[in-house]
Amino acid sequence: MNKQAAASDLDLSVVGDTVERCGTGQDAVIPILLDLQETFGYLPVEAMQRVAEETDITPDQIYGVATFYAQFRLEPLGKHLIRMCHGTSCHVRGIVGITDTISDLLDLDGEGTTADGGFTLEKVACLGCCSLSPVMMIDGQVFGGLTRKKAKRILKRFQREETEQ
Repeated sequence: MNKQAAASDLDLSVVGDTVERCGTGQDAVIPILLDLQETFGYLPVEAMQRVAEETDITPDQIYGVATFYAQFRLEPLGKHLIRMCHGTSCHVRGIVGITDTISDLLDLDGEGTTADGGFTLEKVACLGCCSLSPVMMIDGQVFGGLTRKKAKRILKRFQREETEQ
């Protein structure tokens, strides 16, 4: 399903409920965006436009907050979320090359979501698993002591399971 088709299927009535709970002032922008992201999995443009219509918050202010904070997403996530730890310990132990390997396998240019929506790859500052470095997390499951070969094998297992379903 393409993004435009997905956008037309959005139930924007939840925006009104969220605004009612969080308020209409500028101080409500972060709670509103957090709630909407929890609902939709990302921040659809249409939902942010509706927030501007129903509050005292300008579209520029909403978009500014949504793009300033790394926790907000403007695109839907893939079915599987891969987080590559780029903290100091992982960096020293080769995560950059491992990330490049995963990115190449997914046919991505660095980070992003695959064309089929199956996987989203993102680099994160730290996963808090320094003793296991280098580390990646897929759908909340931590994989440590990575090498390029081990990371490739793990990803291929997830890809295989995906095609079997």
